[in-house]
Amino acid sequence: MLNLYANFIEDMRSFNCLTTGALLLCALIAPFGLFAQKPVENPGLPARATPADYQAKGQIGKVTIAAEFTAHSVPTAQGPLTAEDYVVVETAFFAAADARLVLSSEDFTLRINGNKKQLPSQPFGIVSMAVKDPEYVPEEPVSAGPKSKGGISSGGGGQGQGQGEPPPSPPKIPIEVRRAMAQRVMKSALPEGDRALPQAGLLFFQYRGKAEGIHSVELIYAGPAGKATIVLQR
Repeated sequence: MLNLYANFIEDMRSFNCLTTGALLLCALIAPFGLFAQKPVENPGLPARATPADYQAKGQIGKVTIAAEFTAHSVPTAQGPLTAEDYVVVETAFFAAADARLVLSSEDFTLRINGNKKQLPSQPFGIVSMAVKDPEYVPEEPVSAGPKSKGGISSGGGGQGQGQGEPPPSPPKIPIEVRRAMAQRVMKSALPEGDRALPQAGLLFFQYRGKAEGIHSVELIYAGPAGKATIVLQR
């Protein structure tokens, strides 16, 4: 078992999983056959034309951080995914031509509804296992589950689910579909390391509440560029 684990770690390194998020993604999806056959680049999302094209922005010296709160929606180049347990902020860094900055998702936290406790940014590798594709239609029908003993129905003369009978099993999502969704999340996440600006990508924060209950959102940055608080919702 130890040899197997050691070989697995070596395999992950060979696929250039260098960032925290990528390493977690590899560790999570490899045992389930979700690991891609080739390394997947993390380009992030294309930066919009100007910071004014985002919901809000903040200035730190010569660097502008722009952001847009997308709630439980995960925008990707191939269309949006959803994440019930996470909320998402699309973030972009702008500066003068030839400017560079060391980027890290760990430089961000999120404050929701004025809560004193700030939510830390989560690695995209974890988030990629929790996303769903609203456009995906399962190929196999949902199982009705085993019938309860005695054929007891839920009432009336119909063929309803019997008391004590388990709910229908959720449809199984094929491995290749899960792999594709994981790669979409990975490619859309904020690129990390020393980067030429502009750069844009997604930040993820664990939040299980409904979007309707979110009244105020503040994105807080504390990194190499300085410190800033960007109000996304009041």
